[in-house]
Amino acid sequence: MVRVTMRATQRRRDIRTAYLLLSPAVLLLLIVLAYPVGWEVWTSLTSLSPLQDGATAFVGLQNYSQHLEDPQFWRTVAVTGVYAVVTIGAKLCLGLGFALLLVRPFRGRALVFLAIFLPWAYPASVSVMGWYWTLNPPVPTAYAAFMGHLKYSVDGALGGGAWVFVTATLFNIWRGSSFIGVLLLAGINAIPPELFEYALLETKSPWQRFRMVTMPLLKPFLALGAFLSLTSAFSDIANIWMLTAGRIVFPVLGTQAYWLAINGGQFGPASALSLLLVPFLLGALLLLFRLFDSPDREAA
Repeated sequence: MVRVTMRATQRRRDIRTAYLLLSPAVLLLLIVLAYPVGWEVWTSLTSLSPLQDGATAFVGLQNYSQHLEDPQFWRTVAVTGVYAVVTIGAKLCLGLGFALLLVRPFRGRALVFLAIFLPWAYPASVSVMGWYWTLNPPVPTAYAAFMGHLKYSVDGALGGGAWVFVTATLFNIWRGSSFIGVLLLAGINAIPPELFEYALLETKSPWQRFRMVTMPLLKPFLALGAFLSLTSAFSDIANIWMLTAGRIVFPVLGTQAYWLAINGGQFGPASALSLLLVPFLLGALLLLFRLFDSPDREAA
């Protein structure tokens, strides 16, 4: 009985110590995350705007209902969804290819790794300008005429803004696939080598080993990579802004919220629009966890 009491007392002390050690991190999260989110929630329920006459009024869910009734909002959702699906799929495929390329040692492997990871490590503000000048040459040359003809051909075939959509998508894939490749390479290196040796005894087919061993064990890393790519697609403001020279030809939800707040001065509707991202992100996160970490696996 005495030992049980002593163990219970020690456990309570350990719990108090754990909470005490976690309190600085919790306090930091409350200051850095909870307060801005709370302020944004409150702002979304008001008519806050520096352009309005009179005091700020509480409007409830009016800002949300206006967005949901606006066809432009649903067009933005559709564009964002297509942008997210295309970039996520391409980045996962290219990143997985990079990881499989780098997992085995070969001559010049360090240089290949550097070349793959450099797009992510290099400052985006510099690389995006290189992409902009490459796709929209500022100097009149034969190359500039060719790119201009290609731009008008793409816009003529797919509609206005298609060229900008393609360029922003290519830049997002080019930069993000390098990070996904390094992430998946770390995941492959974390798999115990004994599993690959056992799989080699079971089958001589590389495709079967990849499908039965590598892919199932990489699912958590794939889920993390997909979610990080999704969040960047929903809030890809800086890249789209610079690639379009400040002209938002095709909107995603993040750029649309920025446009409303900074350019239009409508802080209430902009906050509501950015908070409408939350259900999409939570739904995607839940779907990814159910796909890559099924209840059957948790029960096992």
